[in-house]
Amino acid sequence: MHTYRKKVCLVGAPAVGKTSLILRYVKNAFNERYLRTLGTRVYSKTVTLPAADGEGPDTLILSIWDIMGQRGAREMLQQSYFFGAHGIMAVADLTRPETYQDLWEWIGAVRHVVGGVPVQLAVNKVDLAPAQPKPAPDVRKFAEAVGCRARFTSAKTGENVETAFQMLCAALLDEPPKWSRTIAAT
Repeated sequence: MHTYRKKVCLVGAPAVGKTSLILRYVKNAFNERYLRTLGTRVYSKTVTLPAADGEGPDTLILSIWDIMGQRGAREMLQQSYFFGAHGIMAVADLTRPETYQDLWEWIGAVRHVVGGVPVQLAVNKVDLAPAQPKPAPDVRKFAEAVGCRARFTSAKTGENVETAFQMLCAALLDEPPKWSRTIAAT
């Protein structure tokens, strides 16, 4: 049994649901009001995962950084907010396709500071989609290009929120890393 401390940054455009995903994951709560993040908020969660070596479970203490989505924040504060990050939860809004493109810049900015860390893509607000949403080809292409997996999530209902974070946690402990592909910062 091992204990690891890992920093994860949630990044994406404003109002994609980063704070709501964190609140659902950490507190199993949802707030209907829009909660604008100014600067950053840091949350903590302890996760138990099966050990890769089969010798009991591993404990992962996550420091989850909720970073405001305004474009200026990325340029001004990227060194201080992204420094020491071990992974990225990149969040897009299913109802706003333009938010996928913003993620190229966000992921590039984080990786510019910390290198090729693992990424999990959360395409949020699936509860607002038609009854049977069709996965957008752009989502699959984006995930493949970044070297990550995508999960369609809903912070409101909790759909796939735990799964998305668990996938990122597993990638954080992956040896040797399967996520070594990097993208250039723009």
